Amino acid sequence: MTQTLTPCPHFIGGEWLTPTGATSPVFNPSTGDVIAECPIGGAAEVNAAVEAAQAAFPAWRETPAVERARVFFKYRQLVEQNFDAICRTVTREHGKTYAEARGSAFRGLENIEYACGVPSLLFGDTLENLARGVDCETLLQPLGVTVGITPFNFPAMVPLWMFPLALACGNTFVLKPSEKVPLTAVLLAQLLEQAGCPKGVFNLVHGGRECVDTLLTHPKVRAVSFVGSTPIAKYIYETGTRHGKRVQANGGAKNYIVIMPDADIPKTVEALSTAAFGCAGERCMAGSTAVTVGKAAERLLPSLVEAAKVIKVGRTDQPAPASQPDMGPVITAQHRDRVMNLVASGEKEGAKVIADGRSARVSDAPRGFYLGATIVDGVEANMTLAREEVFGPVLNVMRMDDLDSAIATANASAFGNGAAIFTNSGAAAREFKHRVKAGMVGINVGVPATMAMFPFTGWDDSFYGDLHIQGREAVQFYTQQKVITTRWFGGDVGDVWKK
Repeated sequence: MTQTLTPCPHFIGGEWLTPTGATSPVFNPSTGDVIAECPIGGAAEVNAAVEAAQAAFPAWRETPAVERARVFFKYRQLVEQNFDAICRTVTREHGKTYAEARGSAFRGLENIEYACGVPSLLFGDTLENLARGVDCETLLQPLGVTVGITPFNFPAMVPLWMFPLALACGNTFVLKPSEKVPLTAVLLAQLLEQAGCPKGVFNLVHGGRECVDTLLTHPKVRAVSFVGSTPIAKYIYETGTRHGKRVQANGGAKNYIVIMPDADIPKTVEALSTAAFGCAGERCMAGSTAVTVGKAAERLLPSLVEAAKVIKVGRTDQPAPASQPDMGPVITAQHRDRVMNLVASGEKEGAKVIADGRSARVSDAPRGFYLGATIVDGVEANMTLAREEVFGPVLNVMRMDDLDSAIATANASAFGNGAAIFTNSGAAAREFKHRVKAGMVGINVGVPATMAMFPFTGWDDSFYGDLHIQGREAVQFYTQQKVITTRWFGGDVGDVWKK
């Protein structure tokens, strides 16, 4: 029996366009089945979307901020009403568990709520009598056409990091989601249309390299937001800035979690399991490397290995919550094989697999893309497994004699997204947060990802740009500041001026 494929149209200038031409398959990672065909748009679709956004910009810019905010109050209501449908779409095309889909979509919802406060976020500054009879004020004004290029691992959350605030600030927007997970983006666009977003203000195009390159070089695009791997982030930043665009490009990570000998072991095991194996390790904030200090390894590893072995792996496209597993599949068969090869390279270079999820099988979904929770002990800094972002349910364990060595090892990484420490010592925690080289730091928090009102502050090879996604920095990114200096003269007004 032939399975009906889910439609995956472009949304350009307020019109849903049935694509023609080349496509790429969209899989249900739980089963390996093809559930949609994503169109591979190119220059023609991008040009149409950018022209539509440019045409819509003058009227949208002049729409009062309070009226733009009302669109997002309505959008928030619609997203909440359709929350289950959004989460089920995420589980179906990405493979997250229902609980993980809910958590990530809720983080996206928080960004919509933040955008609803845009009238306050756009306040400027004033100073009376900057000089005698001279006043000064600042205004925040929108840029124009802005762009979001988003990854496969958070189909709802990452787009919602971008377009609600960009639009609320008065810009127009073109979204290019990952061709692996286009269906959630279609649903988000449908709900935004229902919320009353004017035609052309928001546009959705699907595609690959040609689509991206056209967006990066288009003369009418003013700013580009990106989340993805480090090599692509660097390419996005260099290409976009070379063509005169603002760019914020979030890359990959290798996040270190330091466990001190005095750590609360049950709470650390719980947090570390979530940090390393949550979302099947497919997130840039995954706690992928545990650095045990002193005798912490002997206290931690037995319980951590047992916790990893009981993590249930299974299909996530089933009705929730009774039949939901603890962990779903990875995104594709090719990605699964890459992760397995990296684990094998660690073994070859002398590390020891102490919890092995490579043989994970799901009886009712034999063609799904599954890996179990895996822990590799004895990883050294020069190993491929230590240097490359695995992006799978694999936890490296490195052993250090002291906190200085642990911090030095973390700081030697090319990345700088997140880092965490588990300890009951205030002195150790203070030393760690002061010295560790990472944009987001957790103290007894395994995944120190920030909420909508704080910026997502990756450093080094984890981020290219100046102004980060989320929070006040994102408001700055999506606006340009104008400074007005004013002096008035009082002549020719008659005797009403003074007697």
